[in-house]
Amino acid sequence: VQLQASGGGLVQAGGFLRLSCVASGSIFTIHDMDWYRQTPGKERELVATISSSGTTNYVDSVKGRVSISRDNAKKTVYLQMNSLKPEDTGVYYCRADVRWSPNYEHEFWGQGTLVTSPA
Repeated sequence: VQLQASGGGLVQAGGFLRLSCVASGSIFTIHDMDWYRQTPGKERELVATISSSGTTNYVDSVKGRVSISRDNAKKTVYLQMNSLKPEDTGVYYCRADVRWSPNYEHEFWGQGTLVTSPA
């Protein structure tokens, strides 16, 4: 199983960006899918999570500006980021809990995509 993240880039503060993360490989079911971000000098932070049924949760700092969604048929999770702020700058990683065989489940991480939003 592999997760491939994309969509990062350089966007001025106030702009928007949509990140995507596609899962591929031997997959039976994907449970929770999340987006984390890593900024220099800080621990990796959970930004948003979405369950297989669509229940979402967000870190307080992005509520109202960021939306996580998923397309189960495409095995893809998205992160729509609006009204970007400089503090949104960082490397964004997707993560997923994947049942890859009838009896085995494991978490997988994407490679990260860089979002830069200068002031």
